[in-house]
Amino acid sequence: MEYRHWIGEGTIREAIRRQLSQRQAAWLLLAPFLATYALFLVYPFFRGVWISLHDWNLLAVAFNPDAKEFVGLRNYERVMWGRNITWGLLSAPFWQILGLIGLALSVLLRRADRLGRFNAIALGVASLLLVIIPGFHPGEEGRWYDRRFWPTVGNTLVFVGLAVPGVTASALVLAAAMNRETRAMGILRTLFFLSQVLSVTVVTLIWQIMFSPRQGLIANITETLGGTPINWLTDQQFAMAAIVIATIWWSLGIAMILFLAGLQDISKDIYEAAALDNARGVRAFWYVTLPNLKRTITLVVVLQIILHFQVFGQAHLMTQGGPNDSTQVLVRYIYQTGFRDSDLGRASAMAVFLFVIMGTFSVIQFIVGREKS
Repeated sequence: MEYRHWIGEGTIREAIRRQLSQRQAAWLLLAPFLATYALFLVYPFFRGVWISLHDWNLLAVAFNPDAKEFVGLRNYERVMWGRNITWGLLSAPFWQILGLIGLALSVLLRRADRLGRFNAIALGVASLLLVIIPGFHPGEEGRWYDRRFWPTVGNTLVFVGLAVPGVTASALVLAAAMNRETRAMGILRTLFFLSQVLSVTVVTLIWQIMFSPRQGLIANITETLGGTPINWLTDQQFAMAAIVIATIWWSLGIAMILFLAGLQDISKDIYEAAALDNARGVRAFWYVTLPNLKRTITLVVVLQIILHFQVFGQAHLMTQGGPNDSTQVLVRYIYQTGFRDSDLGRASAMAVFLFVIMGTFSVIQFIVGREKS
């Protein structure tokens, strides 16, 4: 008995020793990635948060590292707040009514069991924020400390609100049309994906020529049809639309590939069973394809939201934020504040705000990803 007991203890010790060695090997293999991740992502993030708590003039600190001054949350106040700020339910009717509709939908769809608990909570929270945040406005004799910040956030939201559905819908339709294993479809997939590999400089140059009121393709087609060409990039009503169109054309590739992967993962047996119930064509797409693409659609939408909140090159190169700041977006404003105005503290505060927005959508994607089918 003692011998067997000794053998058992020896086996346990050996198993523990082997497990420890596996853990050490795992940490050894992970160490280069973790070190790189911490050096180039984690440290810069916390450094940016620290800078946002200081009055940090870029040029002054470059010559004298002690020129910075700790100011706490004053940069956030200067950026996001003002004097005599009040709140009203219909002070921003479009966004607040949209938020109220979202709240009602989250409750109704949850009660009808058409929306999962986590999804309903995510939709409800996003809608509530849409009701609350736009409701703040300067009261009598009040003003924002930074009059350009919230209009710039609004421009960014408009851009995201137009570009994300445009990319998602266009990519889904293209993927459904090209979900066939033929040589022609393979060539078309490659052609539609080619725009994705172009740099933002090339994309904006192409679309500046396309939107040119004198020699652009759109202007030539308009004149052929008897119309008057539009100054897309200098007209306040059309400048944002021009940037959105160029972005949709540029961003189709990855979304289309993700949808193709999702479509090819749907079993053909489901379509054959649906055909027996006379569900073909559009009916099959609505009742079979879309329900099976829920997770893919969610992934594409969240990725596109996070990507397009960081829009910079299109607005910077096509319209320079104009006309009259109508296409000024948040990342471009951060860039101007930090490097043109040398106010790195205030720019860092805006960057932290942008990080919170993108982090919120990442959390929503995580919550939706956990939702059961």
